[in-house]
Amino acid sequence: MSGTTPAVEVLMSVNDVDAADIARLLTQLSTTATFDRSRLEAIVTHDATELLVVRDEGRIVGTATLVTFPLPTGLRGHVDDVVVDESMRGRGIARALLVRMTELATERGLRTLDLTSRPSRESAIRLYESVGFVRRETNVLRFTPTQHS
Repeated sequence: MSGTTPAVEVLMSVNDVDAADIARLLTQLSTTATFDRSRLEAIVTHDATELLVVRDEGRIVGTATLVTFPLPTGLRGHVDDVVVDESMRGRGIARALLVRMTELATERGLRTLDLTSRPSRESAIRLYESVGFVRRETNVLRFTPTQHS
């Protein structure tokens, strides 16, 4: 991968090696997230979601999820769960994933493509802005349903 722009692909199916790679990346993305292979398989087969990946020597080393959905105001998109393996950071992988997502948004006529990031992630925010994302004066509010047993 050295010296070249990382190739981004849409994951079309899940094999054991890819599942293990994504499970490993998930632990680097969130300390509270849990891996669920059936959820991963649902992502790659669902019409509204796409899992974009970058490989190095066949192994997945970066991933991001693109969600698209129709609303009364137009077709919208959201970027979620962007993560690059710790050992591969600084090689343009996140940039390649984000650029491909902006290309897909343009090709598909999305009205907007949004993502959220904590203010403390300054270098990530600079990256997002460098590929065309613009900060908005807004608040993100979250409701977390309680889990019933």
